[in-house]
Amino acid sequence: MIKKIDLLKKLDKKNIDYKIFEHEPFYTVADSNKNRAKIEGAHTKNLFLKNKKNQFILFSCDENSIINLKSFSKAIKVNNLSFAKADYLQRYLGTQPGSVSPYGLLNDFNNVVDFYLEEFIYKNTKINFHPLINTSTLTIKTDEFISFMLENKIKINIFSLNENRVIKVYE
Repeated sequence: MIKKIDLLKKLDKKNIDYKIFEHEPFYTVADSNKNRAKIEGAHTKNLFLKNKKNQFILFSCDENSIINLKSFSKAIKVNNLSFAKADYLQRYLGTQPGSVSPYGLLNDFNNVVDFYLEEFIYKNTKINFHPLINTSTLTIKTDEFISFMLENKIKINIFSLNENRVIKVYE
């Protein structure tokens, strides 16, 4: 499983510019708001979801976005989504609750998890995610994040909460 140090080495190898911030563990958006100081860029929350048919979804959205799971489920045609249990999170993304991040998709060797990125986040110049552990925040330019994920064979569905649909797909 890829861990923080492995991720940072991959980014360095690709000469991707990023900033890493070390901090106390952030388990919630409230923790982040209270303790993140002045980390620039869009701040996210990451929802790891599944349905009864064992379809898995990672939805990365703005920390303040309000998500109606029923509506989101219907829009992406994956019915009855709810939060996945921690054992699935560890199995597919190699992370623990509170550390969920799209970088965990690098551990999804069989591409079991579908990834959705909120349009609002996508339109920001810089975005922040945990680098597979919630005691750090990694800031990266959004276009470099997209390129990095695509180079690592991660399909990205850009989802508009305003339009309630996928507006762009990167493969």
